[in-house]
Amino acid sequence: MTQLIQIGNSRGIRIPKPFIEKMNLENVKLDLEIVDNGILIKPKKNQIRKDWQKSIAKTLEENKFANDDGLLNDMLNDDDLEVWEW
Repeated sequence: MTQLIQIGNSRGIRIPKPFIEKMNLENVKLDLEIVDNGILIKPKKNQIRKDWQKSIAKTLEENKFANDDGLLNDMLNDDDLEVWEW
């Protein structure tokens, strides 16, 4: 059981630590949604990588005939290590 508390000019609730640990909410942004019987609190979905799978598939399709041997050879070339001071 919890109750509204004063936080500046707003109100908030304290979520008990066992709830936070069980739901992995530590340092997570939350979405609030009004539902028929109250408020639904849920972790905000990570939008950063939302479409990565589609983007990677698209990039691979667009470049399936591209030749990257030059890049690979540059990455595997150790000639520049001779002048490097360790």
